[in-house]
Amino acid sequence: MASPPRQRVAALDDLAPGTSRKFTLTCGAATLEGFLINYRGTHYAYVNECQHLPMTMDWVENRFFDAAGAYLVCGTHGATYEPDTGLCVAGPCVGEVLRALPVSVEDGGVWDGCPATTGL
Repeated sequence: MASPPRQRVAALDDLAPGTSRKFTLTCGAATLEGFLINYRGTHYAYVNECQHLPMTMDWVENRFFDAAGAYLVCGTHGATYEPDTGLCVAGPCVGEVLRALPVSVEDGGVWDGCPATTGL
């Protein structure tokens, strides 16, 4: 079986620690919005959808981190997630997990791909 499609979503130098960037992926017939973060020098990507209610999370365009840069926070519901695991640790969806997207760093860029299953 073929690997899920992937796309370059950022140059490695364009995403400093504590910053984030939204992107769109086409996965078969579905299109999803994701966001990429650089948390303490490691890149993670998630579907841009709070686990409390299906709404985008950024509180300001492309901003997902709290003021201290320690957690990801849903701008609508206040759900608070660990950046490296996507686990909700406070707010209305404690124990739920953001849907992670595969990330790879190569050729000076950060690449994201579709989930192995596209049950979006």
